[in-house]
Amino acid sequence: MDIIKVVLFLILRNQNFNFSPEFVDGLRSKCPKSVDRIRDVSRIWMGTAPKSKSRCNLALGIFVFSGIILLPVLLPVASTDHSIKAANTTSKGTFNELDRLSMGQVGNSGPRLWAFIVATYWVSVVTYYLLWKAYKHVSELRAKALMSPEIRADQFVILVRDIPPAAVGQSKKEQIDSFFRAIYPDTFYRSMVVTNNKEVNKIYEELEGYKKKLARAEAIYEESKKTNPDALKPSHKTGFLGIVGEKVDSIEFYNDKIKELIQQLEVEQKLTLKEKQQSSALVFFNKRVAAASASQNLHAPIVDRWTVIDAPEPRQLIWTNLPKTFYERIIRQYVVYVVVFLTIFFYMIPIGFISALTTLDNLVKLLPFLKPVVNQKAIKTVLEAYLPQLALIIFLALLPKFLMFLSKAEGIPSESHVTRAASGKYFYFSVLNVFIGVTLGGTLFSSFKSIENDPNSIFRVLAESLPQNATFFLTFVALKFFVGYGLELSRIVPLIIFHLKKKYLCKIEAEIKEAWAPGDLGYATRFPSDMLIMTIVLCYSVIAPIILPFGVVYFGLGWLLLRNQALKVYVPSFESYGRMWPHIHTRMLATLILYQVTMCGYFGVKKFAPTPVLFPLPIFSLIFAFICQKKFRRFFVSPALEVISHELKEVPNMDIVFRSFIPPCLSAGKSDDHQFEDALSHVSKTGSSSV
Repeated sequence: MDIIKVVLFLILRNQNFNFSPEFVDGLRSKCPKSVDRIRDVSRIWMGTAPKSKSRCNLALGIFVFSGIILLPVLLPVASTDHSIKAANTTSKGTFNELDRLSMGQVGNSGPRLWAFIVATYWVSVVTYYLLWKAYKHVSELRAKALMSPEIRADQFVILVRDIPPAAVGQSKKEQIDSFFRAIYPDTFYRSMVVTNNKEVNKIYEELEGYKKKLARAEAIYEESKKTNPDALKPSHKTGFLGIVGEKVDSIEFYNDKIKELIQQLEVEQKLTLKEKQQSSALVFFNKRVAAASASQNLHAPIVDRWTVIDAPEPRQLIWTNLPKTFYERIIRQYVVYVVVFLTIFFYMIPIGFISALTTLDNLVKLLPFLKPVVNQKAIKTVLEAYLPQLALIIFLALLPKFLMFLSKAEGIPSESHVTRAASGKYFYFSVLNVFIGVTLGGTLFSSFKSIENDPNSIFRVLAESLPQNATFFLTFVALKFFVGYGLELSRIVPLIIFHLKKKYLCKIEAEIKEAWAPGDLGYATRFPSDMLIMTIVLCYSVIAPIILPFGVVYFGLGWLLLRNQALKVYVPSFESYGRMWPHIHTRMLATLILYQVTMCGYFGVKKFAPTPVLFPLPIFSLIFAFICQKKFRRFFVSPALEVISHELKEVPNMDIVFRSFIPPCLSAGKSDDHQFEDALSHVSKTGSSSV
């Protein structure tokens, strides 16, 4: 099947009816040119940055350098130890022979376990070294991107929240302008007060919908006139779903609705600008150094007033979250944390039971009528290999949108920050529910009583369960790169959907572009999915070293495949210049600590007296994390003034910078800008306008 997918990709990739370069150029033209220098952290993670093309990506490097030592040393040590009989295999499934190549084959308290102790340290040292190198490399890429002479609107803007009430007789805009002009008299340009755009946005979206319908109706009419010069204009009924109601001329009806909505929009725009101002604003500076400096300064002695951060790109702003107050954001954040914790806990229950139930022995016990089918060797092999993994993948597919919703509910102001937050939640879901949940769930029926009697025994059960699930996770990793990468490369499902839409639904070029648009790389789910594979491979790298080649293949194919997809298929929806990296670094260290604690537990299960030798490892990891945070992280929170002070290739047009931040619903439908002069310039004392 995977060979077929690759062949389909090679055949279909350059066909004009499948791939239209102008679509890509049109979509990518909306992105900053500097995207080619650093497409966020995906270029480091997946090896698409120019400087990283010649080196392995981080995860691949960890597994390659670990495997160089672990495979030739640990496999012979394990396979030549005959202290445990083959009948006492620890694995579940049809791959019991793999036990002979795992740490479970080595006898308890045996001297051969020293080799696995050294291997545990080796994997940790390799990870420390490569993480350090990667952090330095990403910092350099971020610095070069921020030093670009290209003009980026967001570098001249700060986001101000928690603005206190204005004095009597003073407008909100006057309050903001006077506050920042007093602090930055030479570099302050103007401010833009955030407004409640709910109503005006509703009218704007309705207007845009009718414009699309009008363009579609005109295209249908023009097409029909080619075959029949006397063709009738398109018509439709105005009632429910166009099925009932008065029949009208579509083109005339849409034109009338557009004129009506434009008038409503202009009235609502004026009302919004004057009467729906919020306690947040965007403040513009004529120097990007001044904006960067302002974003890092404390502007009020009380932390819940005049809160300032650097502004994201205009396309990233989540306008509804900007006015949320300091304490509201904190409360929302902790409420979301509680919801995530409860969701993880309750999600672990069905995943644990699914893991337990989808083992064939338990499945036959619950559904005896399946026994004749399951007993057939070919079917049994396939079911044992893939049934639990498929059930797990389906469960995980339900999460991303829910986690994105929760992240937005925190009051986060930008799409890139929401993506990072959702990515972190998805990572903890994956590790706790998949790695730990499946590990415990596989022995749930046999170990439930012991955990119930002694809750502290859960750590012992986890350590004892790891070897039993080695083959499950090995086939899980294999399934991910065989099926997942095959579908990713061929994109056969999106291709079929595109052609169906193009043939039966799309009538104008804009609709064809919309149907073709591939979206972005999907950072919120892709990084956690890769981190789950890294967690699995890292935690089993010493217990069952044979899993390392599978990890190498997964990330090696990912480096080749996603490099192509990132550069030639996906269109980035935002640019945050590497701010995802510190989060990835933190997750990788969390994975490393989990691996180290797991190894301590498993050596304890093996009754190996020198096990305390491993106890310093988690402490080393915490110290390493602390050093990295102090040395590198600040630069990813705020731009360094040394970097941002480089000259631009031209003097920025501040009016264009300002207008790029005006929401579409407030800038659309105007016959001219004169009637909105107050919104686009400094207001007078008699006008309380803002944007």
